[in-house]
Amino acid sequence: MFNTRLAITAGVIVSLVATQNASADWSCFRGPNYDGISKETGFKKEWKDPIPLVWERDIGSAFSSFSVVGDKLYTCGTGDDRQTLYCLNANTGEIIWKNPFAPEFKDSFGDGTRATPTVAHGKVYVQGAKGKLLCADAETGKEVWSHQFNHAPTWGYSGSVLIEGDLAVSSAGNNQGALIAFDRITGEMKWHTGNDPAGYSTPYPFTFNDNRYIVGFNGESAIVVEAKTGRQVLRIPWQTNYKVNAAAPIYHDGHLFLTSGYETGCGLFKLAVDGKNLAATEVWKSRVLMNKFQSCILHEGDLYSCDQKALACVDFRTGKEKWRVRKVKHGTLVLADDHLLLLTQTGRLQIAPVSTEGFSALTDAEILSGKCWTVSVLNDGKLYARNMKRVVCMDMKGAKVSASVSQ
Repeated sequence: MFNTRLAITAGVIVSLVATQNASADWSCFRGPNYDGISKETGFKKEWKDPIPLVWERDIGSAFSSFSVVGDKLYTCGTGDDRQTLYCLNANTGEIIWKNPFAPEFKDSFGDGTRATPTVAHGKVYVQGAKGKLLCADAETGKEVWSHQFNHAPTWGYSGSVLIEGDLAVSSAGNNQGALIAFDRITGEMKWHTGNDPAGYSTPYPFTFNDNRYIVGFNGESAIVVEAKTGRQVLRIPWQTNYKVNAAAPIYHDGHLFLTSGYETGCGLFKLAVDGKNLAATEVWKSRVLMNKFQSCILHEGDLYSCDQKALACVDFRTGKEKWRVRKVKHGTLVLADDHLLLLTQTGRLQIAPVSTEGFSALTDAEILSGKCWTVSVLNDGKLYARNMKRVVCMDMKGAKVSASVSQ
């Protein structure tokens, strides 16, 4: 009896450790649940002294965010006139490998790769701004397979690769497919759907009525397809100036939320089964949120966003505004341990309890300068953030006294 209990206890411990390790990875854009919410707890929320810098490194221009798997951090930069995929030691900033995988992309708003690397099953996937979709070995950086897309939108391909089961899903645009899926191991094309021009958003998966679907927020619409087959089951026309549909869609409780900037705004649609397809009924539509490129976070029935106009909180079901901070715009948000971590576009980190009553910052610290349009990542007590050239790693638990600086 004693040995049985011991074995069960050991099994539970192993299971818990495995679960904790799995949940610690932030392996894709907006995290494992595609929602911008981190499971991190226990980090320090109120800072009077400067937040300790663990390391920093210049890697060249890009808007790419970070994927952190184990002790490795993946992101992109620019070097020697090439878009470059980097693998760094997440604890020291040391370069483990780099792959200059595509020609340099230059733009007046900021040069370099837009997409965030996706890490799965020992591979790393990234889509370059000029259309090269790369699958590389996560340990060595060597190319496994690649494809070239030829219908880049004005400001470059920006959507990250979605790994859905055995598929690597992306957006090519036009006759190459509004959504296109490849075998994640071999690179063999499995399906492509639609001919809308490419938008700037990452394919987004969700489960409705026990079926798995993927949303492609393209240049002129949001399409919903069956995940396994790519069969289109719904198309919601969505016109935005310059075809900038970039913010991540959000699915919750039978409803699909879309938002874009300029003069379009946002809307909520109730989904229903319609024979072999889906139908969408508009619940509300307004300009209460206007997200040019930043995405919203849904928490306990409310949307938190830092769009082209302000930092705001909006009721998901009704579209009613609950509060607004007009001086802050184009910031990025992460939610962790019931706190919002806002990185302003000028590099200030503000931390506040998540609340429908307002945004009351416990911390307001400058951690970067220059243009900061990239969403940060909180992982293993460390915050990873960047401007157009430099990555910083901040110790959010306050344990370290001095910083190690990498060049």
